[in-house]
Amino acid sequence: MTTFSNTHRKDTGTFIAAGIMALMAGSTVASAQELPEAITLTGVVRDFQERSVSGGHTDFEWQPSGGFGQYAYMVADELDAQGKPVYASNGRKVWSQWKDAQGRNVMPARSYLPTPENGTTGSASTSDGGALHTSADFAQWFRDTPGKNISSPLSITLKRSGDTNVYVFDDKQDATYQNLGGFFPINGQLYGNSAGNNKNFHFTYELDTTFTYQEGTGQVFTFTGDDDVWVFINGKCVIDIGGVHSAVTQTVDLDNIPWINDGEECELKFFFAERHRTQSNFRIATSIILRNAEIPSTDSIYDE
Repeated sequence: MTTFSNTHRKDTGTFIAAGIMALMAGSTVASAQELPEAITLTGVVRDFQERSVSGGHTDFEWQPSGGFGQYAYMVADELDAQGKPVYASNGRKVWSQWKDAQGRNVMPARSYLPTPENGTTGSASTSDGGALHTSADFAQWFRDTPGKNISSPLSITLKRSGDTNVYVFDDKQDATYQNLGGFFPINGQLYGNSAGNNKNFHFTYELDTTFTYQEGTGQVFTFTGDDDVWVFINGKCVIDIGGVHSAVTQTVDLDNIPWINDGEECELKFFFAERHRTQSNFRIATSIILRNAEIPSTDSIYDE
């Protein structure tokens, strides 16, 4: 098990306690600060045609050569100069989850973000899992690419959960998506629905947000869903749920991140891909007050 060194600037024991308190069911807001009842975030959805269609994208409706499942290490540790994920490999299939001291799934360890103290080290294959194809193909996922995708703005609203400081967007609770049977924001739009279906299963979604880090307050970000999801804070990957799989949960506790400082204005970038029939699950739960940063560019004919 890897732990933070003794020179790490944060008191891990204090933050473990803070994290437990922050996530207790029904926990109340610790500060007197008035919290908003909802947070609306606007990002970009990009529609793709599946691989069997002329002009379709090879990574969509793709079954990994290693089989369906969660894959790690598909993306590089850091975003590129344009703020986009960088292809690193075709993925390593995850066999068991990395966990923190509270038993929450966390990102498979990387050199800059090891397994949290008193956490559990998971396991992954050491061989190529074939979860996607090439660097050039992956570069199209979150970039407007004529002939391969069409983009449009898309907003989601995270609602405050009772009297807590936790904000949630859940396709199973949101009235719009409940009626759609999952996170299907572009049914009948852009390229249209998948062949023989009343749903559009092949798209990506990108959010660019900012927040203020408040050390020791138990700020966390949790995602549950499918398929691929990556979250980056100040340009470094902190959530890594690659692959084509059923819903998977992963959490990042900001107090475990060594490269951010109390009071710092930080950037959180979120990247999601829905790549295969027949489900699309999407749930964000966070105690971070996120704000819209600059909305990523979209195809001009769909700009608002």
